[in-house]
Amino acid sequence: MNANNMTKRIRQICLIALIAAIYATTTLILAPISFGNIQCRISEALTLLAILCPEAIIGVTIGCALSNAVSVAMGASIIGVLDIVFGTLATFLAGVVSYYARSIRWKNIPVISALAPILFNGVFIGAMLAYVIAPQNFWMMFLICGIEVAVGEAIACVVLGIPLALRLEKLNVMKKFGI
Repeated sequence: MNANNMTKRIRQICLIALIAAIYATTTLILAPISFGNIQCRISEALTLLAILCPEAIIGVTIGCALSNAVSVAMGASIIGVLDIVFGTLATFLAGVVSYYARSIRWKNIPVISALAPILFNGVFIGAMLAYVIAPQNFWMMFLICGIEVAVGEAIACVVLGIPLALRLEKLNVMKKFGI
């Protein structure tokens, strides 16, 4: 590996670590609104960074896994270990879809990229919450919890994520950092 490739790789690893740290820290500092059936996980706005670079997918996935693991250890997550596995999977899949759909835009807004975290988390987290809260009324609770989670995701991704990602895209931040 030559020096230029090594430097780029180090920058990529640093970017992944930075995104993971921001995601986990934001989630845990805002724990009262980051977990439960009525939640607004502000850190999910970072999922939209996938429109800028694939490293963001890894960063938000690691950040989500870390914050979910800490929340389970602290007793903040009512879902428990399921959240570490399936909550992280939802964020990963949302990041992948956001990345691959980044060029599908309406008036320069990456609509599909913004919808991905809303839908994946609404379904995955909604299902887990329904399973934990009221397994005997799973489908009704799934609908209620899924909508509650999706609304919180929409706030994070549409109100914060889209403006953040578009601003960083306009500033050409990834290119300035050599990524």
